[in-house]
Amino acid sequence: MLRRVFERAGHQVVEAANGAAAMRCISEEAPNLVVTDVMMPVMDGAELIRLLRDNPATAHLPIVAVSGDLHLAHGADAVLSKPYIWKELIAVSDRLLGNGQHPA
Repeated sequence: MLRRVFERAGHQVVEAANGAAAMRCISEEAPNLVVTDVMMPVMDGAELIRLLRDNPATAHLPIVAVSGDLHLAHGADAVLSKPYIWKELIAVSDRLLGNGQHPA
């Protein structure tokens, strides 16, 4: 679902099933933004955020986290609580990417 929302907003998307897969994708694809759920199997989003922030090659990446518990997303640039509004997620992502306000 997130893929469709971001693609309709004009973004290219690479998706991963869990935090460990996301780390592999990030090392291969060098994204401009990371959007992560906090609750994921194998490696959760909190660990993913920590690893990205601790690595000089990825420490600069803007990170948007979505979570039912906002305290679990320490280190993210933006945190949206679940359930979140799609337009808000795109607006926050565009702001972090420096794209300004995205049309509805």
